[in-house]
Amino acid sequence: MWKKILLMCLMILSVLVVIGCSSSKGPTGAATVESGVVKIPLSEVTSSVKKYTYDAQGTKVTYFAVKGSDGKVRTAFDACDVCGGYKGYVQNGGDITCRNCGKVFRIDGLGTKNKGYGCWPSYLSHEIKNGYVLIKTSEIAAGKHRFA
Repeated sequence: MWKKILLMCLMILSVLVVIGCSSSKGPTGAATVESGVVKIPLSEVTSSVKKYTYDAQGTKVTYFAVKGSDGKVRTAFDACDVCGGYKGYVQNGGDITCRNCGKVFRIDGLGTKNKGYGCWPSYLSHEIKNGYVLIKTSEIAAGKHRFA
């Protein structure tokens, strides 16, 4: 009887340790942070929008990575300079739609800076190197005002 109780307590403790050690400081998904750079395995980026969260000094900054129909990777903040980051975007086939204003964007058109035409998924630069999509954490942190 005591062995079962002890075993159950150890299992519960193990689960709590795993949950407690899961940090929200870094990005979600298979992405990791090394030397001020978020590394997303290129194999994880598909034609389906994959969202990540990074804790920038207490502000949860959400961004996404997706492959366009041309195979090129697009990254952007899940926020807009106009609409903010409170609702973000949702994917509908080859498009994403702003959950705030309803404006629709082709995924193939993402990855550029807003030219002042209103709602637009805020630009987040990246580079691809050694099988990873690399994004500077300083750039992610600089975009935290969209989520504050």
